[in-house]
Amino acid sequence: MPDHRSATAGYESESERVARMLREEIIDGRRAPGSRLVERDLAADMGVSRIPVRDALHELVAEGLVTPRPRTWAVVRTFSETDVEELIEVRSALEVLAFRRAAVVGIDDQLRALRRSLATEQRAAAAGDVRAARQAGADFHEAVIEMAGNALLSELFGVTRSRMRWLLAQHSDLVPMAEEHVGLYQALADHDPDRAAALAQDHLVTSRRAALAQRSTPR
Repeated sequence: MPDHRSATAGYESESERVARMLREEIIDGRRAPGSRLVERDLAADMGVSRIPVRDALHELVAEGLVTPRPRTWAVVRTFSETDVEELIEVRSALEVLAFRRAAVVGIDDQLRALRRSLATEQRAAAAGDVRAARQAGADFHEAVIEMAGNALLSELFGVTRSRMRWLLAQHSDLVPMAEEHVGLYQALADHDPDRAAALAQDHLVTSRRAALAQRSTPR
């Protein structure tokens, strides 16, 4: 699936760097829904010309995180309740399948990597490190998509990757979320596809509740 973390893979163009920084700020909530994204201002803040900013904004529009406006600006997307429900519906179709398949085809090396991601999330959650816990939680889910070993599933997930990470970043109940991931991990480690799929479906209920609660919280 497409991986937006270009900096870790080597060369990163200016437009990729700007897109990465803005993406992280939007997903983490440091740029609130409805916030203006003006090419001129962003270029000055990030020390680049307006061309890479324009390219980055186009990329984020395609990813579903930004809403375009006329001329040279855009706004951070405001996800409606319908948007959240649709994301949950699509995520349900993808992730329940992914957890079921991963429980069957996952290998020891993948399980060990997944366990490390889970341990990172648990430590961050226990320390109250919201950003790190949310990122590790999202990494956990993406690792399961990869573990499922279905190229088309990974491709379909890639289309919604940024929006899914936004959705996963709505959780404020960090420790309970990590505990649910422990149960999911154990089902995968036990190679129990039915239990993994059932727990994944339950986990989506928790995610939906968290996302809708976050939307209703005054900012």
